[in-house]
Amino acid sequence: MPAGVEQEKAVQGAVMEITVSRQDLLRELTATQSVVERKTTIPILSNFLVETEDDRIVITATDLDQSIRTGCAAKVKKPGSCTIPARKLYDYIRLLGDGEISIKLLDNHWVQIRAGRSNTRMVGMARANFPQVPDFPEGNVTRIPVPSLRTLIARTIFAISNEESRYTLNGALLILKAESIAMVATDGHRLAHIEKTAENFPGITAEKKTLIPRKALQELQSLLANTEAETLEFADDDSTLFFRIGHRVLTSRKLTGQFPNYEAVMPRDNNKFAIVRSQDLSGSIQRVAQFADERSGAIRMRLEQNEMKISSSSTEAGESEDTIETPYSFDPLVVGFNSAYLIDFLKAIGNEGEVRLEFKDAQSAGQMRPEDGSDEYRYRYIIMPMRI
Repeated sequence: MPAGVEQEKAVQGAVMEITVSRQDLLRELTATQSVVERKTTIPILSNFLVETEDDRIVITATDLDQSIRTGCAAKVKKPGSCTIPARKLYDYIRLLGDGEISIKLLDNHWVQIRAGRSNTRMVGMARANFPQVPDFPEGNVTRIPVPSLRTLIARTIFAISNEESRYTLNGALLILKAESIAMVATDGHRLAHIEKTAENFPGITAEKKTLIPRKALQELQSLLANTEAETLEFADDDSTLFFRIGHRVLTSRKLTGQFPNYEAVMPRDNNKFAIVRSQDLSGSIQRVAQFADERSGAIRMRLEQNEMKISSSSTEAGESEDTIETPYSFDPLVVGFNSAYLIDFLKAIGNEGEVRLEFKDAQSAGQMRPEDGSDEYRYRYIIMPMRI
């Protein structure tokens, strides 16, 4: 056989044969399968790309907007590559017992999988059809501590807009400075902003702002929850964001457009405040919200001398009121809020400790923040009032 033909067969991955531990493979398939498109019009996107690289296999999944590339150790008998239906492979490997699995590429892109007494052949697709996934750019990398980013995402992701038409709000803004990291998200009705100071990013001289799509943040959240790495490597180019966590790389297409000027909506003179236990407030809101108008979820907050009354009423469900003691010594105030927005914030802080609610008047945005005096994180949640 002429050398050129042999090379071509290798390029198409027509010879791949490997053995891998079921436990290792399943761990990596679990990390990647959430990126795979379920209802795609492009069949190849339903597949994993499996390639050999020295003594490991590399698994890639993409939906064209984002990709995950990961891998694990393997015995490579014959190097090569193939694509395998992702959901089928994941579900099948999950049902196998622990032990060694052999994966071999057959003719016509079929893939044979053997484990113990199980022998399966799956219909794959041509490797050449799999889209090119960009490589991690090694220049200009910023290292971000994993615990910090984990906290930033958890405390902002719920405030991202679900409205596709407002695409610049379909992500959270990451703000890196030489000595701090912050994240902000808004849907136009509420805004979550968290900043961690006393960080050190030697490569960052001016402020670096990056808009990260919600889908990428969700993937990041699950990758960060399942890593022992202490830092994440972040890089970007003109069109793509790259996050490397241990041996896994997540890429995401950048969101284009201008994130709104969030600093302009930060309340400046909310000089009336109440302090309550998060757990008490959360319990009261959840009880009262059962009787709120279903569409708006609006509840009324009445602040008077040393007490807060939370109430709601609707013609269908009835009415409900809860009273919480609080050291409040300002003019009485009645203001309406969407109960779900309040509960989201209380959940994000874990319903622990005390929370400070700051108001100006019934028409202006209210601000909530944890009253624990944490010097590490500055967390603020701004929420527009409702007419009730």
